[in-house]
Amino acid sequence: MSIEIFIQQLLNGISLGSLYSLIAIGYTMVYGILALINFAHGDIFMIGAYIAFFAVAIYALPWWLAAILTIILTACVGMLIERVAYRPLRDEPRISLLITAVGVAFFIENLAIVTLGARPKGFPVPAMMATNFDIYGFRISGVSIWVPILTICLLAGLLYIIYRTKIGMAMRAVAKDIEATRLMGVNVDRVIMYTFAIGSGLAAAGGMMWASKYPQIQPLMGMYPGWKAFTAAVVGGIGNITGAMIGGLIIGVVEIMTVAFFPTLSGFRDAFVFAILIIFLLVKPTGLMGEPLKEKV
Repeated sequence: MSIEIFIQQLLNGISLGSLYSLIAIGYTMVYGILALINFAHGDIFMIGAYIAFFAVAIYALPWWLAAILTIILTACVGMLIERVAYRPLRDEPRISLLITAVGVAFFIENLAIVTLGARPKGFPVPAMMATNFDIYGFRISGVSIWVPILTICLLAGLLYIIYRTKIGMAMRAVAKDIEATRLMGVNVDRVIMYTFAIGSGLAAAGGMMWASKYPQIQPLMGMYPGWKAFTAAVVGGIGNITGAMIGGLIIGVVEIMTVAFFPTLSGFRDAFVFAILIIFLLVKPTGLMGEPLKEKV
């Protein structure tokens, strides 16, 4: 393999890994506060892609306005799911929340199939994503450049919210001790709702960029990216935002390089990714940057 092809595939892996990172952050934020794996998060990613599709293709909104509207509406969907499905069961055994999360995922997927149709739809790719660049003799697609840049900007914004704002301080307090935070007069329900909103907004951004990279959307498009993002969260250390980012990049690069170096094994690319999950669960279940977390009761 030539150096040009290697660099191209590495950029593709970083681009794909950045998308996994955006989804993984949503998983890790919710787990850090509620010790809940929100299995519906991949389907929120799908909802974001569909909202952007209708905003641009049906209502002909400019892309900048469609992106803002998509993030806001998807954040509202995340808050609705938290309010209707998870909040009533917050004091119940964890297994009840886990089963509910799986049920919400199946509900969203089948509702999308019934209302939107199972046939894939072509996604209108933004011009900046469709443009190719020639950099030092390398021909690089716009999506491979813009996806990591936008992901870094979103991650920087998220870290600012968490470490430089009052709501971020409240999120960290709830993650540390939810009962003590409640006794201090903090509205825990509101903090958790904001957590779901931020995680869902990031998933919406990931959904739009995923659909720009692979310009076809369908109701089950969030299933495998969701599972791989969960793997990324575990690899990086679930509950740790920076770890989720690193885990996503690792999973993306491994997946792309597997296909590039071993094309005959390209059909097993998903198997390689989930094998990494199994290895980490056996060897280092807390992930690269995670800390042992006590079971929340």
